[in-house]
Amino acid sequence: MFRSMLAPLRRRLLQVAVARRGSVVPDVTTLGRFPDSSTYPLRRDGVHPVPLLAETREREPVTRLTRVLGMDVWLVTGYDEARGVLADGAAWSNDMRHLLGNRKRTAAEGIGGLGMTDPPDHTRLRGLLTPEFTKRRLQRLQVQIESVVADALDDVERRGPVVDLVPHFGFAVPFQVICDLLGMPDHDRDAFHELGIARFDLSQGGAGVFGAATESREFLIEAVARQRTEPGEGLIGALIRDHGEEFDDVELGGLVDGVFLGGYETSASMLSMGVYLLLQNPDAWQTLRTGEPAEIDAIVEELLRLLCPVQVAFPRFARNDVELGGHSVAKGDVVIVSLSGANRDPSFVPDPDMFSIRGERGGHLAFGHGLHRCVGAELARMEIRTALTALARRFPDLRLAPGVEPTFRELSVVHSLDALPVQLAHEDAVVGA
Repeated sequence: MFRSMLAPLRRRLLQVAVARRGSVVPDVTTLGRFPDSSTYPLRRDGVHPVPLLAETREREPVTRLTRVLGMDVWLVTGYDEARGVLADGAAWSNDMRHLLGNRKRTAAEGIGGLGMTDPPDHTRLRGLLTPEFTKRRLQRLQVQIESVVADALDDVERRGPVVDLVPHFGFAVPFQVICDLLGMPDHDRDAFHELGIARFDLSQGGAGVFGAATESREFLIEAVARQRTEPGEGLIGALIRDHGEEFDDVELGGLVDGVFLGGYETSASMLSMGVYLLLQNPDAWQTLRTGEPAEIDAIVEELLRLLCPVQVAFPRFARNDVELGGHSVAKGDVVIVSLSGANRDPSFVPDPDMFSIRGERGGHLAFGHGLHRCVGAELARMEIRTALTALARRFPDLRLAPGVEPTFRELSVVHSLDALPVQLAHEDAVVGA
């Protein structure tokens, strides 16, 4: 109890010291809850960003959001400005190790992987994964993904006539796919299942996020270490066989951690929210069942643009003083790119808050852009396309369960539904049956 009373005081003293002297190394992992006034880029009204995000973008596409640990935090909401920041690795760094304070840390508490690493380390690590995630290479997974989806839909049907699709479809499909891809044994899957959501939940501030990140990295570092002596058939085993002498367990564990995060939580969010949106757009639902591949691809891209579950990109840090959107950004300042805001910029697409499968709506930033664009983008598209078309064809009369409201996450980097009760067919059903 005494330690919990001291924690807020310690954080405040650190902030004061940084502001006055600039000599104390800031520690982002000690941050408590983020100020409510600065969290609106991560809040939504159902699937839509809160109106304040659009109002901010209309006023100025780059704005000062808050100040924390002695640094200004800038928010980018304009599409052109967002693409510019994401593409410019010379002006902006993703490496945030300078914000980890002076405390000695375990290897799992460090920050690395692809999202928070700059070249040359980023180039070296990404080079391991890129060959595994090309469109051609991923085609070998199509039959396996279809099998995973079919098993999940069989389970959904058994649980009907009313079922919550979030755990039994949204999460079930990508979790099984990514575990198969990585080659994680069944006993590891059960232990790892609950760690994903906590990685993006900001309700407990930086401490909660970094604590969950440490747990999952520890788990995967240990998984790599176990496979050193007997590599499995999945990606972990392949990386060990092909590059085990070049990379240690910590590096490979961090890389695998990034693959898991990118291939699980975000796809789960897209599937759940995608169903929710499609059930309100009967034409698109019908197209999933009977449309041509190009028409189905257009639906997937529009869902990605509009829903954009990853609300903000990894933070960028100014390498030097720089002008951005008419503002002077100081060296070391933080820039947060709102992917959901940029995807709904009227200068990018007309009627940006409308779901439309007519006309050209490509070029979205749901997977990021530039050097740090999601390496698993094609795998995500395969999963979304395969799972949603199979759901629509198996349950053409699917509808939201009457009398039960879907519930959404309150504050998370990856937005999603917490529950999506649906009725599988037209006949009356009792919720919970």
